[in-house]
Order: sequence, then C-alpha cells, then structure tokens
Amino acid sequence: MTNSPIAEIFSQGEEVICGQVADTNAAWLSTQLTQLGLMVQRHTAVGDKLDDLSALMTEISYRSDLCICTGGLGPTIDDLTAEAAANAFNKPLILDQVALEQIKHYFSRRHKQMADSNRKQAYFPQSAIRLDNELGSAPGFAIKHEKCWFIFLPGVPSEMRHIFNQHVKPDLQQRFVLQANTLIAIKSIGIGESELQEKLDRCTLPDYVQLGFRASSNELQTKLLFSNHATKSQINHCVEEVVKTMGDDVYAIDNLNQTSTSLIAAIDQTMTLQQHNLTVLETASQGLIAAKCMGYDWLEASSFSRSTEKTLNQLDLPQTNSVANNAKTIANKLAEQSSSDIILVQLYEGCKEQLHDNRKSIVLYHVLITPKGMYQTTVSVTGSIKRKQNQAAIKALDLLRRYLQNKCH
Repeated sequence: MTNSPIAEIFSQGEEVICGQVADTNAAWLSTQLTQLGLMVQRHTAVGDKLDDLSALMTEISYRSDLCICTGGLGPTIDDLTAEAAANAFNKPLILDQVALEQIKHYFSRRHKQMADSNRKQAYFPQSAIRLDNELGSAPGFAIKHEKCWFIFLPGVPSEMRHIFNQHVKPDLQQRFVLQANTLIAIKSIGIGESELQEKLDRCTLPDYVQLGFRASSNELQTKLLFSNHATKSQINHCVEEVVKTMGDDVYAIDNLNQTSTSLIAAIDQTMTLQQHNLTVLETASQGLIAAKCMGYDWLEASSFSRSTEKTLNQLDLPQTNSVANNAKTIANKLAEQSSSDIILVQLYEGCKEQLHDNRKSIVLYHVLITPKGMYQTTVSVTGSIKRKQNQAAIKALDLLRRYLQNKCH
C-alpha cells in the first residue's frame, strides 16, 4: 500500500475548528480517494487565519502527492483560501473572466444582482486551472506546487461532491497511476473493541492488509484495507478467517463498491426472503424498535408499554416476581393472539429514576418466539436515557438478527 500516491485532506473554517459543523466532507473524500487507490494519510483542519493556511499548504506541498482542500472560497472576508494559496505558492491572484461570467450568470438566473464582493470568487493563483461549479457561486481550482497537486473545492457538501465527481475524479484517474485498494468493513454487534482485539490477536494477518476499527453506539466496524497487490482469493481467505475468529457477533460484511448494510437492512433481507411477519412489544426502547422497522411490510404490529403490570392486566395474565417469566408469559400470549410467526417482547427491570440516571443501569429481558422455538437474552445497559433507549432497541433487533442468521443458541 505504500506504493499508492499519498493524499491529504485539508478543511478550512472556524466553524469546523469550533465544532459548529461536522466535517462530513473529509469523511466522504477519504472514502472516494481510498476507493480510487490513493493512500489518505492525514486530515487537517485550520481556522480562518491567513498565515496558518499558507504555512500548512507549504508543508503539504513537500510531503504529499495530492491535497484536496474544502472551504474558504466564498465572497466574505473570512474566505481566505485563494489568497493563502497565492501566498504559499508565490503566485499573484489573477481574475478569471470566465469564472466571473459564470458567477454573474448564477445570480442572473435567480433574478438577483451580484454583489461586488462576489468578484473575489473569480480570482485564482496564476496558472491555476478553474473547476466549474454548476450548482453554486464558488468555482474551485487546481494547481501544482512542488510535488503536490492541490485541488480547492467549496465547503458546501453538495457542490463539493458535484465538482469532485464531474471534474476531479476523472482527472485523478488520468493524472496518477492508480490501482484500487480494497476496503472491507466487517460489522458486528455485541462485542467491544478490547474483547475483539484479543480475539484478533490470535489471527495472523498478512502484510498486505491493514487492520483498523470504528466504534459507534450501534455497531463496531472492523476495517480491513487490502493493498492493490492482494488477489481476490487472498482477500476472500483473509476475510473468512477474520469473520470466523470474530464469531456470531458479525452481522454484515461491506466493501466500498456496495451500499452500506445496516442492521435493519440485514434483517429485512431475510425477513422478506423467508416471508416472516413480526409483532413487537417494547418497553425501554420506547417505540424505537418500531421506528427502526418503519416502512417494512413484515412488521405486522407493534406496541409500547410503560408498565408491565398494565400489559399483564390487558392480556388477562397473572403477574409474577420474575421479569423474565413475565416476558415469556406475555410473548406466549401474543403468539396465541397474533397471526405473526415471530414475536419479540422486551421488558426491563428498574424504576423510572434508573432510566434517567446516567450512572445507573437497567436490565433488559428479551424474548423471541419463532417457528423454531423460544430464545431469550438478558443484558444490562447504562448511560443517558437516550443511550438506554437506543441500546435497548439495538439489543432486541440483534436477537432477531441472530435467529434469522441461524446464530441463536
């Protein structure tokens, strides 16, 4: 992978530095560049300070083959990218007449008068190549300095992506000798990073693969980045070994060339294929299970209960001191009353104060009745009430997923 051209992504703007705006542009560009076969080594964000911007561009020009910079191409005084590039590359800013006409046309189409400040957007460093922006008023530009090819794009995500796809991507494929790397994302639920790392320590990975992790509140992604020298059979064998080592917690395997598979998408695929129907009763997840399943025909019925006692009374069932037994009793009753072949019931042990207390946990009891029998899980979740709600929904759906993928024990 070290033979791949080295790329950097450079984001400009105080709103990015201060956290007012999430830098989704950098994430999207990284995916695109990795897919093309470039090696993204750094993400850097700098505020609206001319000297800092120029200094970073100078640094990058000596160490990387490609830099894509987003933001700072607007008409206001804090948009400094073109001026910073001119300073860093020791080139004067030159008015691009075509860019100016395009900007004027952008406003005239909208029956608006172009402000004098918008002329600033038509100035690029001498010898720069204009990148037309059909969606906005800020053209991009590209220029070579030292060993690095710099590309400057607007910060508005829709405009940035459009220019990249229309102009930048085809140029990169011509400008660099690219052999696409392969990135595989193995998605899992129910295992933490430290536990997973211990498992994978027993799995010897070849030199042509780089291992990484990405944890979120919903899942853990194990990323395998294969060099362009790896054969398809080598990739398949390595992925199989890692998945085998990880075990039943794996619910999907994605790569960059396909749509990312969510937990609910994995469930939908099998529910639809096997023509199952589902009835859900949930408590701690407070309707989130049903919300995640919204729009899928196999969700036949759902209900949210605040009180186990009320649910038992409504179903004319006796209450016991065991939450687990109450969950089984309710599930069996719903199975009798429902035409669904799969019943999912969630109850929790804990008072209202425990739900709202970030320091206290609640215990979830899940019961799944299926054509192949009954399955149960008991799990503890903690954190804010929002986190408890989300984890309760994810844990319940993961039990359903494990059954559908024949991983229930």
